[in-house]
Amino acid sequence: MYRSHTCGELSESHINKVVTLSGWVHKIRDKGFVTWVDLRDRYGITQLVFDEDRTSSALIAQARDLGREFVIQVKGTVIERASKNPNIPTGNIELLVEELIVLNESKTPPFTIEDETDGGEDIRMKYRYLDIRRNPVKDSLIFRSKVSMAVRKYLSDEGFIEVETPYLIKSTPEGARDFVVPSRMNEGQFYALPQSPQTFKQLLMVGGLDKYFQIVKCFRDEDLRADRQPEFTQIDCEMAYVEQEDILNAFEGLTKHLLKEVKGIEIENFPRMTFDDAMKKYGNDKPDIRFGMEFGELNEIAQHKDFNVFNAAELVVGIAVPGGNSYTRKEIDKLTDWVKRPQVGALGMVYCRCNDDGTFKSSVDKFYDQDDFAKWAAATGAKPGDLICVLSGNTNKVRAQLSALRMEMAERLKLRNPEEFAPLWVIDFPLLELDEETGHYHAMHHPFTSPKPGQLELLDTDPGAVKANAYDLVLNGNEIGGGSIRIHDKEMQATMFKHLGFTPEEAKAQFGFLMDAFQYGAPPHGGLAFGLDRLVAILGGQETIRDFIAFPKNNSGRDVMIDAPAAIDDAQLKELNLKLDIQS
Repeated sequence: MYRSHTCGELSESHINKVVTLSGWVHKIRDKGFVTWVDLRDRYGITQLVFDEDRTSSALIAQARDLGREFVIQVKGTVIERASKNPNIPTGNIELLVEELIVLNESKTPPFTIEDETDGGEDIRMKYRYLDIRRNPVKDSLIFRSKVSMAVRKYLSDEGFIEVETPYLIKSTPEGARDFVVPSRMNEGQFYALPQSPQTFKQLLMVGGLDKYFQIVKCFRDEDLRADRQPEFTQIDCEMAYVEQEDILNAFEGLTKHLLKEVKGIEIENFPRMTFDDAMKKYGNDKPDIRFGMEFGELNEIAQHKDFNVFNAAELVVGIAVPGGNSYTRKEIDKLTDWVKRPQVGALGMVYCRCNDDGTFKSSVDKFYDQDDFAKWAAATGAKPGDLICVLSGNTNKVRAQLSALRMEMAERLKLRNPEEFAPLWVIDFPLLELDEETGHYHAMHHPFTSPKPGQLELLDTDPGAVKANAYDLVLNGNEIGGGSIRIHDKEMQATMFKHLGFTPEEAKAQFGFLMDAFQYGAPPHGGLAFGLDRLVAILGGQETIRDFIAFPKNNSGRDVMIDAPAAIDDAQLKELNLKLDIQS
């Protein structure tokens, strides 16, 4: 028996008991006449003691030869600790060691195994198995397991059936790029790894499993933006005989359950906002509603003066920064430089101070009077002591720029409390999105999303105006889930493919199996998928997903620990009937 107890469970109730522990050497403190060793495992730390009065000289010598992260087994008697440590659960006791066995020695780790380590991110990624020993990473992975178990239990209790769908599927042209897998048995042909189980879960609805879920790996070979992973995990769900309201109610229930079960928080209010309103009020389709700073559109009150920058703009829009009037001119200039960074892309920023006495002072004083600025304040909700920040330009671009500024100011003002949770449904998305480069429309969600009832005919006359029967669940400014009511009729699906630029032959080659299935009594159905990585991170009070994934990739999509992706040898290439012709 390697251990009778863990290093985190011993207490005063165990005093005078003989126990066996195993774990890693965390720290060694040698005072000459006494040596202390902190022994660590997943559950905590227990202090071991070796002293000249009660421990043999051979055992003391053995303890002094230990190194950090040695794996050891000890047997001894639990005694009361003379100098207690209230900061750890085992701080009232220590173990007087009688036997010590070194199970495995360790090289000196490249960084300290501490909560606040001296290891940078690159070195910790390379030695991820050591990083997992640190409490922040270990606790994040345990937290993820707890969330996953709560999800499974809730959905199972609600009658959902967990079904595994294939990982080796067919490549499709929609969405991000696929990871492709060559088939040795079928020369010149390839599988793809799924970006989602979308078509399979729809086929399960045709098959009669009217409530499906799966915690599933998905893969996208896309350019990695911040905090994205080429492989990620979804809580994938689908239901038959449902309308949008049924889905929203079902997954509000799951979200409420997780917040209560995992965080001890009860939330009843899940407000709803249309996509158009989200863009108008917040500049993006996943707004953080824990704080204000809603957009105020100023076209009617800021144009038609002599300020040509605003007059030439498609949209003039501002936000009121709480307490921002306290900023110095130098600080405001730095804020202007911030919005002019390439990552944001604004050409400049106009500001207006809202003084405590009710007057206004602006960078464009010579074009506007006090009455004009009072109207700006009314439109943005500004109060005395606030600072109005105004951007102008192309509608879509300026909304994105002001949204970035709003989030930056919220961070600076500490308005994004990670222990406060504000869910929001965003509904009524556009069905199609125009690609400005090609001039063609593509599906905003995916080509299986149903248009809102009665809007199918608009596809021929005004495709950009068609609304989708689609919805996203937003939590604290992050999209944590999204889905739609699906098309379940073959003719409607064919119409949708036509408007997305598929010829009938292309549609049949890519999705014929799904359209064929629709001919055999496909029920109305819809679903939703949560991003588990993001959901767990937000529930854990963070927005970085990497520490909630056991072995993540870096920002280049590489696993630096195992050095993947990697080249394969010529024999494998030949067996797969592949030939690489890479020009330097």
